[in-house]
Amino acid sequence: MPLTAPVMPSDFPHSLTYPEVPVGAIVAGAAARFGDRAAFVHYGDQLSAAEVYRGACRFANALLERGIGRGDTVAIHLPNRLAYPVAYYGILLAGATFSPANPLLPPDDLAAQLADCGAVAVVTFGPVAGVLRSVLDRTAVRLVIVDQPPGELADNEVEFSAFHAGQPETRPEVDIDVHHDLAHVSYTGGTTGRSKGVRLTHRNVVVNTLQYCCWGSGALPDQDEDGNLRLDQVGSEDEWPSRLGTGITINLTPWFHAMGTIAGLNAALLSGTTVVLHDRFDPVAYLADAELLKVTSLGGAPALFAALLACPDFQTRDLSSVRGVGSGAAPLAHEMINALHRRLPGVTIGEGYGLTEVTMCATTAPSYRSGVRKVGSVGLPIYDTEIKIVPAEGGEEALPAGTQGEVCIRGPQVMSGYLNRPEDTAAALVDGWFHTGDIGVLDDDGYLSIVDRKKDMLLYKGYNVYPRELEELMIAEPAIAGVAVVGRPNAEVGELPVAFVVRAPGHDDTSSADLIANVNAKVLPYKRIRELIFIDQIPVSAAGKVLKRELRQQL
Repeated sequence: MPLTAPVMPSDFPHSLTYPEVPVGAIVAGAAARFGDRAAFVHYGDQLSAAEVYRGACRFANALLERGIGRGDTVAIHLPNRLAYPVAYYGILLAGATFSPANPLLPPDDLAAQLADCGAVAVVTFGPVAGVLRSVLDRTAVRLVIVDQPPGELADNEVEFSAFHAGQPETRPEVDIDVHHDLAHVSYTGGTTGRSKGVRLTHRNVVVNTLQYCCWGSGALPDQDEDGNLRLDQVGSEDEWPSRLGTGITINLTPWFHAMGTIAGLNAALLSGTTVVLHDRFDPVAYLADAELLKVTSLGGAPALFAALLACPDFQTRDLSSVRGVGSGAAPLAHEMINALHRRLPGVTIGEGYGLTEVTMCATTAPSYRSGVRKVGSVGLPIYDTEIKIVPAEGGEEALPAGTQGEVCIRGPQVMSGYLNRPEDTAAALVDGWFHTGDIGVLDDDGYLSIVDRKKDMLLYKGYNVYPRELEELMIAEPAIAGVAVVGRPNAEVGELPVAFVVRAPGHDDTSSADLIANVNAKVLPYKRIRELIFIDQIPVSAAGKVLKRELRQQL
C-alpha cells in the first residue's frame, strides 16, 4: 500500500491546511513579518524582505503598464543576483507566469525554450545578453529587461532599475485562480527536443513551499490580518533549534533550478532566513563566510560536501552555529554522511528527494532532533504526499515493502502536466500518480531509497545530463560510426559521462581528445564528456537495443 502519513511528533497533524492564496502572498507576508531583516545578501549589497516586496510591486506595475500580465510568460535569464527575487515576485504579482532559463544555455537551447514557453519578455544580465539577442528572432519576446547592461541598449531593451523606477510600491489588484493559473513553467533538463516544460500552478508552488517549510521548522501554515502567508512555529526549540527569523545560510544552488526556486528563494523568505549568495564555489571562501556569518545551516548537492570535507579549513573553522545540514539532487555517499557526523556532532543531517514535476520536494528525512534518519535513505513522504512502488515494467499496483520498482508520487504539489505535450502528460500522470522513472524501494517503516534510474539520465552535481543529446552530437562526427554514453559513478559529483565509441573506417588516427573537444564545445560545462573509450562494437540485444548495462559493467 502507498505510504501517506509522515512520522512526526505525536502533537503534530499528519495533514496541513493550505491557505488558498497566490505565490505573491509569500513575499507580502515575509515583508510584513520580517521587515528590515536582510533577506538576500550579495557581496556587500543586500535587500531586506520589505525591499524585495516593494521592488516586486514596482516591477509588477511596470509589467502591467506594458500590457504584460495574466496569461503571459516572462523568462528570467539570470544567475543568482539581487535582481532575481524582485523580478520573480514581480512577475507573479502581475499575474504573469515565470519561466527560469539557465543563463549558460547555448543559443539553440535558449531559443527553443523561450519559443516553447511563449515568453513575451525576458529579464537578462549584461554578460549573457548577447546570446539572448542572437536568438530573439526565433521567439515571441518583445521586451528585454537588462540588469547591468554591457553597452548601448537596443530598441526593445530597457535597463532593469529604470524599468520599474517610479512605479507604485503597492500590490496591483490582479485576479488569480490559484488552482489553474500557472505560476511556473519550469524545464526538466535543458536539452533541445527532450526538455519538457512543467506546468506548475500557484497552488502547486504555495503548497510545496509550505510542505517544505513546515516539515523543516516544526511550523504550521498561518495567515496575517491581510491574508498573507506566515508560519506558526509550534515545535519546541529542543526539537527544532533553528527559529524562524534567525536563520543564516550561504546559497550556491541556482534559482533557475527547482530546489533553488522553492528552497533557496520561497522557503527562505517565508521563514525569515538570510540568504548570502556566492557566485561560485570556493571551499575556503565558503568556510570563512560560514564562520564569520555564524550560519545556521549548510545545504547543497553532494559535490559541495565532498569539497568541504576535502578542504583542511573544514576541520579548523568554528562551525558551532550550524544547526542542520541538508543534501539533495543526488545521493550522499555513506562515508560522507559519517564524516559529517564526526565533524558536526549533534547536528541534524538529512537527505531529500524530489523532481521538477512535483514542484521540488516529495520526501525528506525527519528534521527534528529526535527523528530517525536512515543512512542511504531520502527520508519519508512530506505532508499530504503519497509514495508507492510499482513494477518497473509497467502497472499501477503497489508492490510490498522491500521490493524494488518505479517510484510514483501523488500529492497537491504534483504538476498539472507538461506544456503542450498531452501524450507525455498522459504517460507520466495516471490517476494523479506521477511516474518518476526512478527505481526505488520503501522499507517497512516507509523510508524511501533510490537505487537506480529507469531512464538513462545521468546526474552530475545534481544536474540532469541526457546521454541521447551527447550521442547525437558525437554520431555527427565523421570519425564516429557508433556511440553509447553511460555514467561512471563518482562519489564527489554523482556520475561522469563516459562515451563508448566505434571508429568509422579510415579514421584510426583520430584521437579521443579531439573528439571530446569537438563535442564539449557544443554543450554546457556540466554535460561534458569526461572520458572516451574506443571499442569494436556497441553491444545490442536481439531487439536491437543498446545494452548499456554491459557498458556500465566495463566501468
